[in-house]
Amino acid sequence: MTESPQEAPVEAVTGMVDHVLALAATWTRWDGRPAHVDDRVYTPHKAIRRVADHLVDHLAELEARLVGETPQPDHWHASATTTEADLAPFTQEDLDEARSRLTRLARIWANRLGALTEEQLDHSPGEGWTFRELAVHLRGSTYYADAVGDLS
Repeated sequence: MTESPQEAPVEAVTGMVDHVLALAATWTRWDGRPAHVDDRVYTPHKAIRRVADHLVDHLAELEARLVGETPQPDHWHASATTTEADLAPFTQEDLDEARSRLTRLARIWANRLGALTEEQLDHSPGEGWTFRELAVHLRGSTYYADAVGDLS
């Protein structure tokens, strides 16, 4: 996984969240019909949940590796699961909550990545992607929001 020259790790994460929230701003118009994309089902709530979970999962990995721990594996196949809560209407209150949650998670990522040296970003401790690669990987979380799409 390579970073484009114009995109730093912080911008990969914050830009992804900005993209997701721009789409989510249109989801209060959702008609209740889930989107079937690839072999999965997506709704506004599920898209927000998946983006937040992806941010939390990789943040937990980064933090564990920084202190020399083995990251805890994620045993839940959340993308394959659609819950009753995922099928609920997406209200203005849900949008406000999503904005608050995802904006704070992006800020945590930005603060953490900003505190790392270039050496730590590119030669990260433990096994797995470098921390730079993790951040750029998170950019792919737009997939969940794109699955629901712009409902303007």
